[in-house]
Amino acid sequence: MHDILVIGGGINGTGIARDAAGRGLDVVLCEKDDLAQHTSSASTKLIHGGLRYLEQYDFSLVRKALIEREILLKAAPHIIWPMRFVLPHHKELRPAWLIRLGLFIYDHLGGRKLLPPTKTLRRKSTTKLDALKPEYRLAFEYSDCWVEDSRLVVLNAVDAKSRGAEVLTRTRCTSLVRNGDHWDAVLEGPTGSETRSFKAVVNAAGAWVDDILGLDPGKKTETHLRLVKGSHIIVPRWHEGDHAYFFQNGDGRIMFAIPYERGEFTLIGTTDVPYEANRDEVKITQDEIKYLCDGASEYYARAVTPSDVVATYSGVRPLYDDHAANASKVTRDYVLKLDDKAGAPILSVFGGKITTYRELAEDALQTLEDFFPSPGKEWTRDADLPGGDMPGADFDGFFTDLKRDYPNLDADLLERLARAYGTKVRQLLTNADTVADLGRMFGAGLTEAEACYLVEAEFARSADDILWRRSKLGLHMSAAERAAFSDWMTDHIKTHA
Repeated sequence: MHDILVIGGGINGTGIARDAAGRGLDVVLCEKDDLAQHTSSASTKLIHGGLRYLEQYDFSLVRKALIEREILLKAAPHIIWPMRFVLPHHKELRPAWLIRLGLFIYDHLGGRKLLPPTKTLRRKSTTKLDALKPEYRLAFEYSDCWVEDSRLVVLNAVDAKSRGAEVLTRTRCTSLVRNGDHWDAVLEGPTGSETRSFKAVVNAAGAWVDDILGLDPGKKTETHLRLVKGSHIIVPRWHEGDHAYFFQNGDGRIMFAIPYERGEFTLIGTTDVPYEANRDEVKITQDEIKYLCDGASEYYARAVTPSDVVATYSGVRPLYDDHAANASKVTRDYVLKLDDKAGAPILSVFGGKITTYRELAEDALQTLEDFFPSPGKEWTRDADLPGGDMPGADFDGFFTDLKRDYPNLDADLLERLARAYGTKVRQLLTNADTVADLGRMFGAGLTEAEACYLVEAEFARSADDILWRRSKLGLHMSAAERAAFSDWMTDHIKTHA
């Protein structure tokens, strides 16, 4: 009998599986699709406190997230790095003094140590407002962090496996029956179905959390979810510099315009739309595209139009239904619901932010600790994620050494690989002297060696797993290149299954 079944391969599920495995528990994680295939790869890709939540007086959530921001920055400096955000002052919305006060609180609420503080920008003394309409003469610049969200999920799964967890992708839990002091679960995967027993279940299925609760024939299901769709558009680079913009909208919402994919694009988002349609096929609407274009065009000197959009993505946030009238004001904090009244426990996870996933995992294990005689202690606060073990969390120093060791590899390719894999990049490169040593080149710098590494070490099983989740190289490749890689990947999986 296993200790814990974790259902769901998003950020919360993989974070909980990693934490539990590190405490010595026997953990199985199952995910019906690929890791991070749904909500966890559809975020705005920020590790942040949530500046706008200060207006909702949610100081606890902001403080919690700001503390986690620095913990995660040190744990994974290859996929998380500081970014400066420019917030232009819109005279018809919030007064400048109120914004400055909010940013003062934001700077000090979470014990900021690693990131630079807020400063005031004026058009006459900075180039960071050049891309904006001339009426925006005053702005405030503050710090948060960027994260490669789907890679954060994958690295948690990789670490969970390295600590003894069994990670089963493309494996659906089709039956969940409480049998006294344990659960019998039917897991249906690529090779068939099997029944396994578990002392406890963690339901981290995101938008499907109520579906999992409905599998138990002995329980009357009660809906706790409120699904809110968030959509993003990707346009060509719309402003120079490595800073992002924080735009206030007239409807009270905010949006970000962020340098994306090594500055080749700009990511604009997000929306907040109540959602009740197919959770497996979440797509942006034309109204959302127009909303995002119009919101950005309120600030940019050069208007953004739907014809400029080169790609989009959407995800459904599985928020805890706190009965807020406005979808934008539904709590983003997580809620854990434990059901142990009829025997073996099941812990269901609702809501949460990618920034606070690590703390959520600790809380989940603390909630379940009475069911395991000798669980290990909390350990993730000071632990690196795979590839993040760089002295002083110094990515620049690490990359300098890497360039010295691989002088004949293209610097841009090497930097992308270093960002994606951190110190694990040496496993991928092994003794490569030139790019020819990395095998077939598929386009946009994707090599056969990298693809093989992702299959062997990071659970990749399809072309989309690699092109759109473990990387975003699909954005940089032609349709023909993507098709050729898909053919290669299909053959490779068949041969190495």
